[in-house]
Amino acid sequence: MPTANTKAAIGVFDSGLGGLTVVKELTRHLPHENIVYFGDTARVPYGTKSKEAIIQFSIENTEALLEHNVKMVVVACNSSSSYAIDRLKKKFSVPILGVIVPGAKKAAATSRCKKIGVIATAATINSGRYTAAVKKFCRDAKVYGKACPLFVPLVEEGWLDNKITSDIAETYLKDLKKSGIDTLILGCTHYPLLKTTLQQVMGQKVFLVDSAYEVAREVESILKKNHLLRMSSVKGKTTFIVSDKPQAFEVIAKKFLGYTIKAKVRGHYV
Repeated sequence: MPTANTKAAIGVFDSGLGGLTVVKELTRHLPHENIVYFGDTARVPYGTKSKEAIIQFSIENTEALLEHNVKMVVVACNSSSSYAIDRLKKKFSVPILGVIVPGAKKAAATSRCKKIGVIATAATINSGRYTAAVKKFCRDAKVYGKACPLFVPLVEEGWLDNKITSDIAETYLKDLKKSGIDTLILGCTHYPLLKTTLQQVMGQKVFLVDSAYEVAREVESILKKNHLLRMSSVKGKTTFIVSDKPQAFEVIAKKFLGYTIKAKVRGHYV
């Protein structure tokens, strides 16, 4: 007999727009689920912040989602997944999923030459979480990390495919191209929005791992395991909440999602 919890939404948070890549895959993979998305646009980017700040922001974001009685929380931010995931799992009783392990697992299974690149924020690269996660699934893999701090601001500005973005990508990815990797993990949920540019720079022989698809599959597995999957023929709805600049968020979200959204504002009461 389904419980009331099955009707509750899946909570998703990110530092800004990047988590929309996860929302897009969730709505495609689990179309009947309701989703509440929180983008912390007042404090983006997280990748330049201290470990302590990232943990505190992540706790506050989870609390914001729990105000909506969500049945699980997806931490759709690699910086938060790197530093805060263990703390969140200890502090909160709902299932909590990060984005690092699903992406690392896919990369380890995909790479033929066992040379895997990771591009991410400085915080994520410095945490070493991706290297550890990849080696958990493929001990012999060589992992090459590169921090790309300008990518998040470019996405937040909507500069997804212009010459400036391409030139910056060429500069960042130069050494990774020389290393001979055949698989590149997009280790920040903002980065799939730059996928066309990144693929052009790296070439078609390099497989780009977008963890959003893998995360959506893992969410389904967790919901089934906890008897929380919504069994309904009615399409789910998505609620969008931001901590600042809702209009700017709506403009970029429409470009990516392909439909108009309305974002509510919830400030951080600190």
